[in-house]
Amino acid sequence: MPPRSFEHPLASAGDRAACAALLRGGSRTFDLASRTLPRTVRDGAIALYAFCREADDAIDRGTDHRTALATLQTRLDAVYGKHRPASAVDRALADAVAIHQVPRVLLDALLEGFEWDAAGRNYETLDEVLDYAARVAGTVGAMMALVMGARGAPQLARACDLGVAMQLTNIARDVGEDARLGRLYLPRAWLREAGLDPDAWLATPRFDARLGAVVERLLTVADDLYERACEGIDHLPAACRPAINAARLMYAEIGHEVRRRSLNSVAQRAVVSGWRKSWLLLRALLAALGGAGAAHTPALPATRFLVDAAATHAGAPGGIAAAWWRYDLRVATIIDILAGLERRDRAGATP
Repeated sequence: MPPRSFEHPLASAGDRAACAALLRGGSRTFDLASRTLPRTVRDGAIALYAFCREADDAIDRGTDHRTALATLQTRLDAVYGKHRPASAVDRALADAVAIHQVPRVLLDALLEGFEWDAAGRNYETLDEVLDYAARVAGTVGAMMALVMGARGAPQLARACDLGVAMQLTNIARDVGEDARLGRLYLPRAWLREAGLDPDAWLATPRFDARLGAVVERLLTVADDLYERACEGIDHLPAACRPAINAARLMYAEIGHEVRRRSLNSVAQRAVVSGWRKSWLLLRALLAALGGAGAAHTPALPATRFLVDAAATHAGAPGGIAAAWWRYDLRVATIIDILAGLERRDRAGATP
């Protein structure tokens, strides 16, 4: 696909608005965090999110998974081809992958993870869970890093760490919800070590201390990856750090909320309140002012193929201006977001 610039995009303002609407309706945490990103970065991030959302929904809500996956592959053929994609989301994605030089292997790996979901794949060990998380979330971390102009292997490895950590948090939060859909993402070996038969538990999911110990074990792995991710965030363009730090802190807080609810994610789904998100946004802004640390921890074995593909992809990102840190504008944006959160909480809306 030839390089494109923001002066001659495929996507219209209406196409980008359609992607933004998907974001607002699908992930309040990501929507909130992304509002502090520079416009060009935000446009690319939202396009990636919108395609991921539609792909996930196509697998989760459909019954003919093989046809759904074939349709998604055909959509990617158009995104990476020479012809104009048919849908608003795909046109926005085509702009993003061309401008930021996102290799198709990352999106193909994402669809492979969705294929594993459709096949009802079992995950025996933590390594197998990490292989799954690398595909459905590490890919998103790598793509987001490219959109922000981070193309070095250490930065990409940390971005994948963050994506995987978020997916592990999702798994810990959604144990009951997934079980009611017949899905189990906790390592089956860990359940047996705790004295639980995975298939018997899945047939009649209920919480007890043994399951809580397994959930805690997974959250501890996620916590370690959130810490590793800090190394890479420090090396992002300064204008991007508040958003990514906010996403890291908010997702980690979901895990803390699971713990506050005694690790029982079978009977209830942990939600972070608006006022707590406000505090985390402020923390993210302050953390963005710090200096850069080392970023040389090796990539997880599960994400190494993603890092290698993204780091060795030919060409530098085109059509993107260097992000410029405007402290006053970032503060003003975050103050507006905080005010909106406060109004929503006062109105009794669900955060």
